[in-house]
Amino acid sequence: MPWGDLPRGEFPGSGLLVVDKDAGVTSHDVVAAVRRLAGTRKAGHAGTLDPMATGVLCVGVGRATKLLRYVTGADKEYTATVRLGVETSTEDADGRVTAARGAAGVRVEAVDRAIAALTGVVEQVPSSVSAVKVGGRRAHELVRRGVDVRLPARPVRISAFEREGGLAVSRAGGDAGPVTVADVRVRVVCGAGTYVRALARDLGAALGTGAHLTALRRTRVGMWTESRATTIAGVARLLLAGGGVPLAPLAEVCAALFPRVDVSDDEAEDLASGRFIAMREWGQAPPGSGEEPVAAAWGSRGPVALVCERGGRLKPDLLLALGEDAP
Repeated sequence: MPWGDLPRGEFPGSGLLVVDKDAGVTSHDVVAAVRRLAGTRKAGHAGTLDPMATGVLCVGVGRATKLLRYVTGADKEYTATVRLGVETSTEDADGRVTAARGAAGVRVEAVDRAIAALTGVVEQVPSSVSAVKVGGRRAHELVRRGVDVRLPARPVRISAFEREGGLAVSRAGGDAGPVTVADVRVRVVCGAGTYVRALARDLGAALGTGAHLTALRRTRVGMWTESRATTIAGVARLLLAGGGVPLAPLAEVCAALFPRVDVSDDEAEDLASGRFIAMREWGQAPPGSGEEPVAAAWGSRGPVALVCERGGRLKPDLLLALGEDAP
């Protein structure tokens, strides 16, 4: 593992570990490390971070893996550095230079106008080296095989896209020699499915300079911010000092993602057995309806299940408190 010989911990129970991912490691590397530190095979992450990226990577442990699809759907916040004037094959600093037109004439006002045009609900073509599947295969796998991948545009939500500071002008190399480039630091708040690399690419296209991402840090996923995050090395130090893996408990995760519906112990038992329960006693239905969970049902000992509205009753959709919490 990139972190050396990590201590093998004991299963701490189910919860969410907010990891501060190091640069140069994959999200899969992080999950493998957490499995060792938490003494369980039941671990997975919510929302891939590329190897060059750092910051918040939420890793579910035990039953919390059942909630990862909902954590993935939460808004995310990033800080990034975009280099105007040079394009790469991967739209980030890890790729080969494919064009170097330079950005000598770019002004801050033009950057701000282009940023504003890319804010809101916009059509975005995912990066060709993304994990989007094409014919059952990941796009990045096909690109590495030399396949020309063309992905369709899809709507994404950019809640905030802001420049932080001025343009840092310098000279950078291209195949034909150095060109003038301009680095701009930005803050992005976006919905699920957004690629910040693609946002950098589109900014460069709007300015006529081309662009790629040179740095990316995820600072927030939903309510979990970088101030809550711990590096893998930090978790290892905690274990070696006699501490435990600093998990956000299932109750916190459910409270962050879903409205709460309180149920009696008898109703909690019904839900755990797969039976519907009445919802009229709560006055009004939780928001939403259909197949997706609309609320978390809480018994006297914490969250029991995610529930859907079905014909005026609550149907258990995902059980969270069934049997012993084991690795």
